[in-house]
Amino acid sequence: MSRLEDADPIIAAIRRLTGSRGPDRTCCPSEVARRVAADDWRSAMSAVRAAAVTLACRGEIDICRGGLTLDPEAPLRGPIRLRRRGC
Repeated sequence: MSRLEDADPIIAAIRRLTGSRGPDRTCCPSEVARRVAADDWRSAMSAVRAAAVTLACRGEIDICRGGLTLDPEAPLRGPIRLRRRGC
């Protein structure tokens, strides 16, 4: 991890939110977007999804839908949830 990534508010928010949930609990990407861009959170959604894919590819989080873990390298469509891996 680079220092730049550690300073990225979206990555930090994903780590904070997924880390604060109990085992097998998820958060919605919109929660992350609202924390980093409260007034214009919708415009931050694509950046949140991109950061989630980066973290999932590194093994830090899972991207889920309907309780199933999705492949982060496959195209993501529709609603997703984020979960800290290893919970």
